[in-house]
Amino acid sequence: MTKVLITGITGFAGSFLAEHLLSQSDVEVAGTFLAENSINNVANIKDKLDLVKLDLTQKDAIESLIAQKRPDVIYHLAAVASVAASFKDPVTTFNNNVDAELFVLESLRKENLMNTKVMVISSAEVYGYVRPENLPLNEDAPLRPGNPYASSKVAQDFIGLQYALSYKMPIIRVRPFNHIGPRQAPGFVVSDFAKQIADIEKGKQEPVVKVGNLDAKRDFTDVRDMVRAYALLMEKGQSEEVYNIGSGTSHKIQEILDTLIGLSNTKITVETDLQKLRPSDIPEIVSDNTKILDTTGWKPEISLEQSLKDTLDYWRNIE
Repeated sequence: MTKVLITGITGFAGSFLAEHLLSQSDVEVAGTFLAENSINNVANIKDKLDLVKLDLTQKDAIESLIAQKRPDVIYHLAAVASVAASFKDPVTTFNNNVDAELFVLESLRKENLMNTKVMVISSAEVYGYVRPENLPLNEDAPLRPGNPYASSKVAQDFIGLQYALSYKMPIIRVRPFNHIGPRQAPGFVVSDFAKQIADIEKGKQEPVVKVGNLDAKRDFTDVRDMVRAYALLMEKGQSEEVYNIGSGTSHKIQEILDTLIGLSNTKITVETDLQKLRPSDIPEIVSDNTKILDTTGWKPEISLEQSLKDTLDYWRNIE
């Protein structure tokens, strides 16, 4: 039986990945978490998981975990993932994201677990200030990070490559584009809009949705399709390689907002909130997903409309 370790297992993507792996194969799934309330995300499968409360910035704790679990496969998802938060505290973002990965990889070396397959979750944010001639973005596009979170992900990405090259460790890197769906924190655009609309419907918020830049275009993929891509790449991807994961289509944030408001029967107006505007924002990001398609046959199965409806319904059901 394959022993899987998922860092950040109770998070947005981690919880769906755990569900997917348990439904698809004969695995033992362990995972780390930090916040007690995040366990709600895995409530339906909690009895099938080995959950470990752990701060991944604590080197000794990670070494002990790796020595005890001796995993065959590691999905390293845990990270400070908010671009907005990274502008407010770039040092914490960088230290958390980079240190945790280094501690995991060094712990594997210390235990001589050199055949443990590791997936490093980078981000499409590494492409940063995209030149129009580089769209859609393939894996060879220039990296021009436009925020502290993106810079930390460049470091994670290249540390993964360095360990694969230096030590011949089987490390696969992925660059997911925007993924959306139920359970996502409200600091992300789709979930933020959906929560506001749900709160308006419940009478918890005045009938005004506060927004930032609505002109930006992003490539959105349902989180359930995203984790399916992770599992396929862990099986079929090549060490030292990096793979974009995205739908291959970009949508204006305005379109996302209009669709979500259209799913509500409540009269809603829209106002720009200067606090939601970033110091820098990239006009368009869209993936070239040819490489993952050729490698695994993966393509998104859940429509954008379904993802938006499911996200809104999720917040409607949160008290």
